[in-house]
Amino acid sequence: MTELLDGLWQASLWLAVGVVVLAVLRPLLVRLGGVALAYRSWWLLPLLLLALMLPLPQVALLQQVPTLPLKVLPGAIDGAAGQSLPWAGVLLALWALGTGLCLLRDLRAQRRFERGMGQLCARADGSWQASADPGLPALVGLWRPRIVVGPDFDQQFTAQEQGLILQHERSHRRNGDHWANGALLMARAVFWFHPLLPWAARRFLRDQELACDARTIAPQPALRGLYASTLLKAQLVHPVAPAVCHWRSQPVLKERIAMLKQSKRKALPWVSGQVLVVGLCLGMGAVAWASQGGVAGNPRIGVEPFEHAEEDAAKAGLDRPIQVDKMPPPSYPKSAIEQRQVGVVNLRVEVDAKGHPTDVQVLSATNPGVFDAVSIAAARSWTYRPAMKNGMPVAGAVKIPITYAMDNTEDSQ
Repeated sequence: MTELLDGLWQASLWLAVGVVVLAVLRPLLVRLGGVALAYRSWWLLPLLLLALMLPLPQVALLQQVPTLPLKVLPGAIDGAAGQSLPWAGVLLALWALGTGLCLLRDLRAQRRFERGMGQLCARADGSWQASADPGLPALVGLWRPRIVVGPDFDQQFTAQEQGLILQHERSHRRNGDHWANGALLMARAVFWFHPLLPWAARRFLRDQELACDARTIAPQPALRGLYASTLLKAQLVHPVAPAVCHWRSQPVLKERIAMLKQSKRKALPWVSGQVLVVGLCLGMGAVAWASQGGVAGNPRIGVEPFEHAEEDAAKAGLDRPIQVDKMPPPSYPKSAIEQRQVGVVNLRVEVDAKGHPTDVQVLSATNPGVFDAVSIAAARSWTYRPAMKNGMPVAGAVKIPITYAMDNTEDSQ
């Protein structure tokens, strides 16, 4: 539970960093490589999220983290441990509720738009003609994207204007912009709480339309004027569907026409622009990947409570013993604090091949019944990594001594 919240928090921080970096660099990218280069730079955000999901090298972590038993002290730990799980559950429930509501809202808007098109009829030019116009022409659909035009498409536009519109929507389809819009829909649902995401979504969709305009008009620059007048003839007054590539997008209309009026400027060669964007994405992705341990604040702990854990694992035919990613200490019982009771509880934890604890037993305890329950509850909440044998995860068991002490004095090992 807390692992998911930690992951969301870390991803949110890096999304904020990525959005700020793109906002700062966008004018430079447009100047160097045009709007197409600025649009490609948005790959930075999904690559940052992907980098955060890649595991850090296990060998390096094992070298940095010593193998020690767990020691519990009374005081702040007792109060914090008692409140962490309820608050984590509340936050996780709020996040899930917000994600579900956002998905429901966007999917209902998409469904309303598609139903608003009415009956579709195939056209000779490969597009589809709707019987109603909820905001057409547009590229509609993810798995089977179709270019859909309105019922008065032939009357509203000349043949040359129709050709430009269809070229624009085909460019969206070839470039996979409909998939990008679907990914944006999911990101807006998962990170509904992110303060910078609404701005980033609007800027992304604007860059998408500007880049598509540039791709469409690049082979035929003499038609810039006709392209701009075609945009003016079809201003969008309908609500925009979340996963649709609209030809008419009123919020960015002025920016699109201004881009068309500009003379073609010398920009970076295509290969140089790609190298610039790829370098930016890989560089920041590497920093995000390497920072996982520092941001999370939970180093991996070797849970084998004796000096020769690796040697014993090798004798048992294992490549690696069981490990624990997160090991928050149990709460110190209030009755034990009042009576100044101390002790050691030796646990045996069985972990399956997926890293889930299947059974926790108390092997011995210096004060039986005092620390047993909190120790077992803590062990069941820890995040484990299974043992490895022949390169494959296997089920196993591990012994964990938990020391309960009334001061900070180190126990003799």
